[in-house]
Amino acid sequence: MPMPWAYRHASKDWAAFLEDAKEKLGLTSDNAAYTAVEGVLRAFRRRLSYDEGLAFAQILPAVLRAIFVADWHPGVPPPPFAARAELAREAMALRPNHNLTPPHAIEAVAWALRRSVDQAALDRVLARLPEGAVAFWHVEVKDPAELERRIV
Repeated sequence: MPMPWAYRHASKDWAAFLEDAKEKLGLTSDNAAYTAVEGVLRAFRRRLSYDEGLAFAQILPAVLRAIFVADWHPGVPPPPFAARAELAREAMALRPNHNLTPPHAIEAVAWALRRSVDQAALDRVLARLPEGAVAFWHVEVKDPAELERRIV
């Protein structure tokens, strides 16, 4: 069997995602963008059970999947989704001495994520997750072509 595409092109997928995230976050550093992305993923992950989190992880590109599950210690009952501002503050609290995450981080990361995944698969998974999951990854755009997959 040939190597899966997702693994063969993992670095290219990650680089494209990170560039999109940096642009939408208004950040210039890969490190700052990475912290913002990790903070957003952790804020989302915290609200999922283990099974729900793994279902979500399955639709992510390889590097994002690894970041999503890294250092995860499921077992604590997940809290419900909170208001967007509270979720953003949670994302901004990761590594507070080195965090330049802007308040619009969830929207920015959601935009970049949607360009990096099969959106139909993402929407199917989100529909099965707790209330608030769909809204978390919702992105408003004037032109749907803006969210077309960058790497196919």
